[in-house]
Amino acid sequence: MTTILEPASASELAPESLTIADFWFDPTCPWAWITSRWMLEVEKVRPVTTRWHVMSLAVLNADRELSESYRESMNKSWAPVRVLIAAAHEHGEAVLLPLYTAMGTRFHIERLPKDEVTIGAALAEAGLPNSLVAAMNSAEYDDELRSSHEKGISLVGDQVGTPIVAIGDAAFFGPVVTPRPRGAAAGKLWDAFAALTQVDGVFEIKRTRTRKPIFD
Repeated sequence: MTTILEPASASELAPESLTIADFWFDPTCPWAWITSRWMLEVEKVRPVTTRWHVMSLAVLNADRELSESYRESMNKSWAPVRVLIAAAHEHGEAVLLPLYTAMGTRFHIERLPKDEVTIGAALAEAGLPNSLVAAMNSAEYDDELRSSHEKGISLVGDQVGTPIVAIGDAAFFGPVVTPRPRGAAAGKLWDAFAALTQVDGVFEIKRTRTRKPIFD
């Protein structure tokens, strides 16, 4: 059994020059996808390494009043997160990023359905066995899924969604950004985000979104 990694504490952010960012994602969320690709850009220009964790919009919204269409989308979102958790349980946490990348490319770039064929192809790309497709409709690892989800939500509260990014014990929902900053711009946004995590009492910086996700 693979133990889900705890977020790094401040004392664990060693060596001193390296920052560990904990990132919680639901693979069905287009905004989390863009932010995750930004984090990969950040790793190229800053001494940052990202640890990936699964959260679930279905778990988050389980007891909320939702429109019929959104409830349907939440029901469909169970399958991908279950497969991710099963893959991490059976093959280790290191598989989360390549599997997320394979899933996200198909869901958000290629606009493919979140079905057995698509998820099976993502598993193959990530070098994982097709047998993990069975986890789509299995509650076997739901306790681990909920545990991973709660670790992220406990840092920010349940009035937000995905993504959640944490540095040590300081975490925020977001940043929600489109298109993803690259190169120097990615580093500047990271510097601003990291600075906010050092200020006690900052809870929200927000404006209304005026564009749809841009997947570049």
